Amino acid sequence: MDFTFSDKVADLAARLESFMEAHVYPAEKEYHDYVEKSANRWTIPPIMEELKKKARAEGLWNLFLAEFEDYGAGLTNLEYAPLAEIMGRSLIGPEVFNCNAPDTGNMELLARYGSAEQKQKWLIPLLNGEIRSAFAMTEPAVASSDATNIQSTITRDGDEYVINGHKWWTTGAPDPRCKILIVMGKSNPDAPRHTQQSQILVPTDTKGVNIKRPLKVFGSDDAPHGHAEIIFDNVRVPASNLIGNEGDGFAIAQGRLGPGRIHHCMRLIGCAQRALEMMCQRAESRVAFGKKLSEQGSVREDIARSICEIEQARLLTLKAAARMDEVSYKEARDLIAMIKIIAPTMAQTVIDRAIQLHGAMGLSQDTFLAEAFAYARTVRLADGPDQVHMASLGKQIVRRYAS
Repeated sequence: MDFTFSDKVADLAARLESFMEAHVYPAEKEYHDYVEKSANRWTIPPIMEELKKKARAEGLWNLFLAEFEDYGAGLTNLEYAPLAEIMGRSLIGPEVFNCNAPDTGNMELLARYGSAEQKQKWLIPLLNGEIRSAFAMTEPAVASSDATNIQSTITRDGDEYVINGHKWWTTGAPDPRCKILIVMGKSNPDAPRHTQQSQILVPTDTKGVNIKRPLKVFGSDDAPHGHAEIIFDNVRVPASNLIGNEGDGFAIAQGRLGPGRIHHCMRLIGCAQRALEMMCQRAESRVAFGKKLSEQGSVREDIARSICEIEQARLLTLKAAARMDEVSYKEARDLIAMIKIIAPTMAQTVIDRAIQLHGAMGLSQDTFLAEAFAYARTVRLADGPDQVHMASLGKQIVRRYAS
């Protein structure tokens, strides 16, 4: 399969790399120091808005929106993939270019399924980077990896819908700029399983929306964005806030998650690539037991394994992205499942090797490695756990070859 990219993509990649080197990497410490020293950890570091302004001025903005040239750069999934890798080399990178989750998935959802009114009110401010959003799907009381289990209710009452339920791991909801939630809930409990759910827009300041607490990941609250536990207590919104039709929620969720999985995997490949480069630099500069670490056989083996695993995941992800462009998400679901199984685990393994080579420093805030490890481990659950993708993929493969 040919992965030759156009001059447009090559130019964007070169400009992104230059911007990352000149602006993003140098800003990482200032960003994190601001959060740690702030009296209110849920305050956005001013450096982020400065970086966003510079990125937008250079045309490095909203690059992710495949199929929607009116809103983004008009790139295909395959063309966007190497750009997502470059941005993913920094954990603050994607937001600088307005290409950060969960906003990317929410913007794509609104672009694809939203009404003209919904696009004007919520999509345009998101595209402009003026607000943030969150996707409220996961619930503590049920196995939310099976979306048909969702128990929160969306009930029609005249010209309004009433939402009741208990959500958690709603990424980005504690962010002070988060103004809109996309909530998934059960609207048609007597319908067939895959048409019981709907999705609806709920402004965060609506009466009855109670953000109980930010949840911690390996002891970190991930401020200033975080992951919220939320109670919806008789929350009322206009009927026009429903996305699509009643019963469309499951299909919309599947459409949203396809591109998002590509994005996560390419960002993680960027994290792993940066970790590998750090590993090599550390190995060449550090001396133990009379010789450089880079001269130790086990270190060379770890580096060799890492570059092989990164390249394998990169090529598989590019193939999945190309397949999504050629056919529908549904027809590419086998490759999407493969990358979701492979890429996060690969990144976790490579980053872990880099941590080991850095010694105690690798566990600290003095490198990006510990936070990147937590991100990779988290994505093994986000957008579907490994086991769900393996079960689905195994089922597809048996059908394909057993016959």
